[in-house]
Amino acid sequence: MVSLPKPGLGPGNSGRSRTPGPAAGRLWISILLVLGSALYFGVACVEPGENAAGGELPNIVFILADDMGYGDPGSYNPSSGVPTPNMDRFAEEGMRFTDAHAPSAVCSPTRYGILTGRYAWRTSLRSGVLDGYSPALLEEGRMTVASLLRGHGYRTAAVGKWHLGLGSGTRTDYGQPLRPGPNAAGFDHFFGIPASLDMVPYVYVENEGLVEPPTDSVPGSEMRRQGGGGFWRGGPSAPGFRHIDVLPTLTEEAVSFIARQEGSEDPFFLYLPLTAPHTPWLPIDEFAGRSTAGPYGDFVTQVDATIGSVLGALRQGGFEDNTIVFVTSDNGAHWLPSDVEEYGHRANGLLRGQKADIWEGGHRVPFIVRWPGHIAPGTSSAETICLVDLLATTADIMGYALPRDAGEDSYSILPILLGEALALPLREATVHHSINGMFSIRQGPWKLILGRGSGGFTAPQVYEPGPGEPQGQLYNLDDDPGEAVNLYAEYPDTVEELAALLEAYRESGRSAPILGGGGGRQGLSRSGLG
Repeated sequence: MVSLPKPGLGPGNSGRSRTPGPAAGRLWISILLVLGSALYFGVACVEPGENAAGGELPNIVFILADDMGYGDPGSYNPSSGVPTPNMDRFAEEGMRFTDAHAPSAVCSPTRYGILTGRYAWRTSLRSGVLDGYSPALLEEGRMTVASLLRGHGYRTAAVGKWHLGLGSGTRTDYGQPLRPGPNAAGFDHFFGIPASLDMVPYVYVENEGLVEPPTDSVPGSEMRRQGGGGFWRGGPSAPGFRHIDVLPTLTEEAVSFIARQEGSEDPFFLYLPLTAPHTPWLPIDEFAGRSTAGPYGDFVTQVDATIGSVLGALRQGGFEDNTIVFVTSDNGAHWLPSDVEEYGHRANGLLRGQKADIWEGGHRVPFIVRWPGHIAPGTSSAETICLVDLLATTADIMGYALPRDAGEDSYSILPILLGEALALPLREATVHHSINGMFSIRQGPWKLILGRGSGGFTAPQVYEPGPGEPQGQLYNLDDDPGEAVNLYAEYPDTVEELAALLEAYRESGRSAPILGGGGGRQGLSRSGLG
């Protein structure tokens, strides 16, 4: 059982155990088998309505920005050209992670991983993303964060960009009930748009139907970089649908959902996947010119204001003290070297690459968590974590042992949040995935990329090495966080061991520890095979 500290007690975890290299993985297996559940993996069965410490179950709010970079919030980048006062204050009140990662460098696979605790490359989505007419990606009967929480008495809602497909046909029929969709995935209520804000059809969806059908059509629009009004594809649209109205509408809906919980004895879960600052970059007049990073930076500032509105609604409703709030992004920013040159703002910080890339700029994201009385304010952690960890963390908070067929790649970060010292790094390794299907695996400081090039938007996407050239990429991120020095040829043993571990993860169908019954994570190997 995890013991939650009393309010105001317990230091934050400001670092992580150092890993000497992949060879230590086999030693970890032996250590963990000996220590078993005496380490930080313990969860236990508890009474309904209580968390693992016997206290009241917290409300949970998960805010997911769309394409916001590691270097956008001021708490991550003191030189940021984007004002983010709400996120900066939020970081002062909670814990900021400096080595958090989306499971994919693009949106749909990351959303699948967040809700299921499972890498999306284990599904049919091994490259690319879904569009507005893609069928449902979530498998029928698969546990999600929402279905887990609803089964434990939570009211569950999703507001925002779904982008996990709708319906069971080969192409979504918007004239029929949009089933399966968010409701089938465990959400009592859904309001939002089907996919990205630059993808047709431009409609609002409420539960399993449309608020208004797409009987109109809109022409496409060019990128701001090309002098356009903001990129979107031309096609079907509901009458009166305006791209610039979407983020304010979603903000209003999220605040309204929180207000409707006042007086209820049931805890609630709000999943808020925003549509911004993804293209089209359309800040409303209130935020135009607020940043020194052009329309993109102004749009990030508007996202920050949305986060502030949600936090304000929690405070006004009396929920602040018993709500755990996560703020993060689904991948890195789509920010080009030419943008850095024009504006002087580094949306992805000093990381290499951008959205869609296998390099760190594609998938390392800001990640801040606040839980008053449990997370020490103003703390930070350098522990490597992944957004797929939400499912196991949620289960751990409730003292619930996940079944063997759920959360295959999910680790609980609750011990880190509570400031507990870890005997070992939390995750044995973390797998990253680019838009084109290029894999990498990270263990301790080492990151192996299976191939050359970015695997994404940055040129060259793919580089075919000549005779005698390294076939892949290996970086020591402790010494080289910018991934400038390829050590693939110098450390063949490290390459071999990391490649073997990745293959073991693929073959076994999981990378997280297998859960034991009646007392949590027991009798397991760190490779997830035992």
